[in-house]
Amino acid sequence: MSQITLRDKKINTYGSLPEMGEKAPHFELVTSDLSTVSLKDFQGKRVILNIFPSIDTNVCATSVRNFNERATKLNNTEVLCISRDLPFAQKRFVNDEGLKNVTNLSDFRQGDFGKDYGVEMMDGPLAGLLSRVVIVLDEEGKVIHSQQVPDISEEPDYLAALKSLL
Repeated sequence: MSQITLRDKKINTYGSLPEMGEKAPHFELVTSDLSTVSLKDFQGKRVILNIFPSIDTNVCATSVRNFNERATKLNNTEVLCISRDLPFAQKRFVNDEGLKNVTNLSDFRQGDFGKDYGVEMMDGPLAGLLSRVVIVLDEEGKVIHSQQVPDISEEPDYLAALKSLL
């Protein structure tokens, strides 16, 4: 279990993040067209998992925009923006913003991702949603960077995530 905050309120998450060098846990998530993708679909590519509570909050939307902009300079890299938002809300956001370099995925259907990756919030006002985390995987699906943002109201360290891909 990890402990984060939302400003001054303490929040616990299920489990802990996958360890450095460890193979990332399998996942199945829902795309904007309601189809399912899994981690295997990204085999052979580097993957940035930008995980957050909801696309309809300022900091979460900013992280998606930031990774979309920075992804244009990344070779053989997919940026997956993962939340429990419905795929319809994710699609609306991407279309309204004109984003083309990120893939939004939803954990709304099965809900396993949050527990398997240790990012689901157990308590607090956002209980049941995913905490703000960035995990970077190499081409073999092994963790090469992870950051649990200590205060969910703050942005992740984009530079540290991108440096792990150099």
